[in-house]
Order: sequence, then structure tokens, then C-alpha cells
Amino acid sequence: MAATKLRPPARPPRLVDRARLTAVLDDAVASRVPLVLVSAPAGSGKSTLLTGWVAAQKVDVAWLQLEESDGDPARFWASVTAAVGRVRPAVADVVGPLVVGSQGHADVVVPALVNELSAAADRLVVVLDDYHLVESADVHRGMERLLELCPDTLMIVLATRADPPFRLGRMRVRGRVGELRASDLRFDTSEAASLLGATAAGLDERRLGELCDRTEGWAAGLVLAGLSLERTADAGRFVETFRGDDQLVAGYLADELLAVLEPEERRRMVEAAVLHRLTGPLLDAVTGTTDGARWLDDLAGRNQLVIRLDSTGEWYRYHHLFRDLLLLEARRSFPDLLPQLNRSAAAWFEANGYAAAAVEHLLIAGDRDHAMDLMRIVGPDLLGSGQLRTLRNLLERISAGGPLDTVCSLLAGWVHYLRGRYDDADRCLTDAMERMPPDFDAMRAMPLRINLALGRGDVATALAGAREVTAAGDVAARPSELTTATGAAYVWAGMHAEAREVLAVALPRTLEEGRLTAHALALVALAVLEVDAGDRDGAQAAAERVIAAAAAGGLAAYHGIAPAFAVRAWAADDLATAVAEADHAVAIARGATTLLGLAFVLTVAGDIVLRSGDSRGGELLDEAAGVLRGCPDPGIARRLLEGALARHGRAGSAPEVSHTAELVEQLSEREMAVLRYFPSALSLRDIAREMYVSPNTVKTHSSAIYRKLAVSSRADAVTEAKRLGLL
Repeated sequence: MAATKLRPPARPPRLVDRARLTAVLDDAVASRVPLVLVSAPAGSGKSTLLTGWVAAQKVDVAWLQLEESDGDPARFWASVTAAVGRVRPAVADVVGPLVVGSQGHADVVVPALVNELSAAADRLVVVLDDYHLVESADVHRGMERLLELCPDTLMIVLATRADPPFRLGRMRVRGRVGELRASDLRFDTSEAASLLGATAAGLDERRLGELCDRTEGWAAGLVLAGLSLERTADAGRFVETFRGDDQLVAGYLADELLAVLEPEERRRMVEAAVLHRLTGPLLDAVTGTTDGARWLDDLAGRNQLVIRLDSTGEWYRYHHLFRDLLLLEARRSFPDLLPQLNRSAAAWFEANGYAAAAVEHLLIAGDRDHAMDLMRIVGPDLLGSGQLRTLRNLLERISAGGPLDTVCSLLAGWVHYLRGRYDDADRCLTDAMERMPPDFDAMRAMPLRINLALGRGDVATALAGAREVTAAGDVAARPSELTTATGAAYVWAGMHAEAREVLAVALPRTLEEGRLTAHALALVALAVLEVDAGDRDGAQAAAERVIAAAAAGGLAAYHGIAPAFAVRAWAADDLATAVAEADHAVAIARGATTLLGLAFVLTVAGDIVLRSGDSRGGELLDEAAGVLRGCPDPGIARRLLEGALARHGRAGSAPEVSHTAELVEQLSEREMAVLRYFPSALSLRDIAREMYVSPNTVKTHSSAIYRKLAVSSRADAVTEAKRLGLL
């Protein structure tokens, strides 16, 4: 994130004292209203006013310059948190991981942010400049929620060209909003004289008043007028003919301001408009000059159309309205040159480590092949930070020009998978494999392949992928997404030793890479394994680790964590506590698109609720059975369900028993229930306890299984059953 986003622009060389307006802001701070809305058209002087006011504040101020990309909720709240973190580092330490873990979900981020800010006694003002650039309904809802919960130590200042879609009427009635609007921001004659400085010397009070009338006190119009006043010999005549309304200012820019510049100067000014932010070396790379830093410093010192973004004079930007007008001029004057200007900008950004900015300029330039190539860097960063909306938008723009390459197809597959759109994810995975270059490491596609199979309840396919991973012999060198998925595949297949070995690699790796979601899911897999192994103490310890990690990472309400609450319920000693935990697990799991996790939660919860004497448990078990019927191979989930059904005499609700033509005599329903425990570490006595039958009954079923499969040991029975597709 650019540091210039997180601090106010440098004060302009000629800052007008607008005491009547700063008094409104000071009164808002004193009265502790949660929101101050500074709403006015472009060029009204909103940012300049706030810059001067902030510089005089004695309370802590966090500043955020918003961009169009901040419409992604994850990016928006990450930016807000980073801005707050500049003055309250402890807040960012707590809330930052929650933003990533929750993908910017306001229900997670906002309460955490409020709690952290409420703990501080000192006042904090958060300024969000250019809020009109945010078009996300999710962000708006989150901001409105923040304002509802806002502690009296916090004030939000929104500078915007259009009112946000908040319920402002209700806030006004309750006295919870202060406002500055276009009519308030209009410059009066004394303020206009200060703004124009020495250039106003040739104007008497009447002419100055007339100029204010012609511009309607519009700051940008006055600034443009001041530039011409510096060059005119007849100030009175100029005022009579000047029109400072925004409909005519574009023509004025071309006819008056740019027309008087030397051709090279004019060209550089217009060419630089392709850049959102300006720094000397970048400007030189785009325009072919060598004195960009000096030129920018000189421009910023002479007028307010070029704004310093830092105190060191390294970064600048054009006034937003000025840049818009220059871009119009660029499209009119040399449209064919614009792609090359953007390619030059992209090359500079790529060389200096700003890959995301490079992709943006490449897409504007129409160079989608190079943009796709850089997505190998940008895409994983966006996935890891939860910015799915930003990633999806980039991929949609790239795909508009033709088929995606392997990396982008995999990224698109992840976006679809995380949204629960498995068919689309599978299509992207297929496309990626078909277009995979010969030198591409196919193992990079394996995490998506395994996760997609597990999401659909196809343990056999996931297990085949996991075996490929371990067969390669380099699990310890693989990224956390792959090791976590591999460990989960072994867990759902009931292969405990293999699962423990891979998860022992995955758990520390996820922390090293800062992949909080992957870390929590690796712990979930371990907790499920302990349930399958019948280890209550181990299951409880694993569940507690998951829940603690989820709370720290903003994932407490994430459906992928629901099995941990079910495991904690399973391991609880007190039945009432277990039922409450089970109900909580079910409530979270309802949002799941992954069938195995949902079926597991429903099974454990149904078992516990039935034990409490509540018939709701039977409905949960029936629902679990329905979920598993949609799974090609549910692995241990089927065995766990059948055990629960058997304990409560509801075996008829079990999913249909698998059959195979190779067996002369098919296994019975009860024998299949026992067989599904065979891959676990449970003894026959443990299996009997799980099924609520006697050990002799389990021994009888085991003998029948050996006979029908033509084997003589439990291990051989597992091998043969897997070959036949029974496990």
C-alpha cells in the first residue's frame, strides 16, 4: 500500500485561512458527533480545507486517500486499518489480521475496530478523502454500521463529491452529523484575495467580487483565473470575459492555460496525466525527460493544480479535476500515443516492485499478455489478502481479450471455488490443465484440485491427488495451501498416520507464510482426525486451538470453522454445554458450500441433540444423510453418520450402501458400518463403543467382512475394500 494514501497532502504554498469553516469542524469535534460530511463537487477545495485543518489539530488524525480499487471490502478495511495504525499501531496489530481472515467482512471487522478504539481514552479523527470513489454496497453498509457503533472518542470525516447512501436524515434528526456543502465552501471576496495572492493586486474590491460571482466562489475556477491573471495586462477586461463554471473550464484549459505553454512543456504536462501519482523518475520514464523531480517541485510551488503528497517532495499528484481535463486533452491530441505512455509507466512500476500498478497500466495499454504474466505475482497476493473482488475484476478485464493462461485460469478457479461455484471452478481447472506449458509445475494446480474434490465430497479424487503429492517426496518444500489440502484429504480418507505427517508440516508453514485461513483449516482437519480416532482429549485440545486461532484471525463466524465447534461439543463432559455448542456449530455450518464439513457438523450435532432427548437431533441426522447422498465418496463422513444412526436405532436413514459386482455376497448395511471404521486407529472394542453394540457383535461382523472380501486381516480388508470402491 502506497504510504502517500495514509497521510494528508502537504499544505499548499498559499493556504487560505478559512476560519468560518474550520470552526464547524472544531465544533463537531467538541460535540463528539460521529460523522462530518464534506460534500461538494470537484474543485471545491474539500481536500485543501481538511489538509489545513488537520495540520492544526491537537487530537490524533488518521488520513486515508481513497482510490477506485478501495471498492473491494477487504482492501477498503485494510486501508482504513493501516491509516488508523499510523497513529494507533496496537489497533492495526489486532484488526489487520481480522480483515485478511474475514476477507473484509464488516460483521467481523467493524465490531473489532470499535472495540479497540473504545479502549483508548484519546480522541481520534479519521478522514476518508474522495469517498465517492467507493461504489461497494458492502462497504457502505459497513461504514454505516461503524457510525452506529461509533464510540464518542471517534469521529469520521468523509470528503466526497456525492452524498453516501447512508440514512442521513435519521442522523440529522439525532444530531449525529455535521455538514459542509458546496454553498459553505464557496470563497468570499476576502478568501479569494488570499487564494490569489499577489495576482489579486490588480483587482479592486468590485472586480474581485465580480470574479467570485462568475466562479460562484468555486476554488478550481479561481485558481485557473489566477493563472491567467499572472499573464494578462488588463485584469479588468479578463474578469469581464472569464467564465469559471465547470462546463466551460475544459475549453478554458485548452484555449488559455495550455495554449501559452511551450510545446514541450505542454506535451509533458498532458502526457503525465496517465499517472495517478507522480514522482520524478516515473515522470521521466513516461515522458522521456530528465528533470522530472525539479519540474514537479516547481509546479507545486507555483500553483495548487499539482499537489505535494509528502513533506520530502518525492510524490505528487495533479488536482483531480485538472487531471481529468488533461486526460481529455491527451485523448484529443494524441490518442495513438496513450498505449505507449501506459506501457512505459508499467515498465517503471514493474522494475520498482509495484506489480499491481504495472498490471493496471498494461490493461489500459491493451497489453493483456504481459498483464497475465504479472498476475503470477499480483494474483496470489490478492488471494492471500482476501481481495477476491479486486482479483475477480482484474481477471474479467483480462478474459475480455481472449482465453486466460494457466496461472490466470487457476486464479479464476480459486475465485469460483471460494464463492462455492464448483462447476465454474472445475471448468477453470480443466482450462488450466489443457493450457499448461511443458515447463509448468503441475503441482501448482493440486491445491485447487484437492480442495475442489473435498468441497464436492469426492474423497477418492482428493486422496488420489494427495498421494501424488507425497509420492513426489518434497512435501516439506511445498506451500501451505498444498500441504493443508493434502493433510485434509488424508483425514477425510481416514488415513491418520499420513494425515498427521503432512499436517505437522502444514501447521507451522501456514504461520510462516501468514496464511491464517489455511492455518485454521489445518487445525480443523486435525480436530476431525481426533474425533475419528476416538481421542476426546486430543479432539478437545485441537478444537480449542482452532477456535482461538479463528478468533484471532477474524474467522470465528467462517463456516469452515464450524467443525471445530462440533468437535468441542463432541468432547464436552456436560450435555447441556454440548448441545449449546452443537447448535452454534450448526448455525455457522449453514453457510457452508463444502459438503463434508456440513455433513460432519450435522452428524455430530444430531447425535448430541438426540442424546439430550430432543427429537431435533433426528432431523439433523436425516439432513446429514441427505447431504452425503450428494457426495461421490464421503470418506469417513459416511462412517461417522452410520455410527450415529446405529446408536439411535435410525439405520434406515443411512445413505444407500455401496455394492460391487465382483462380490458373490454383498456386505450388509451393518457390515458396511463396521468396515468404514477399519481404516481408523480404533480397536474393535472402541468400534463397538462408538456403535453402541457389544464387542462380540463387532467381531461377528468383522469375520463376515473377511469372508466376503476373501481376506484374513483388517489391513487387507481395507486394501481390498478400497480396490472395490467400498471405501
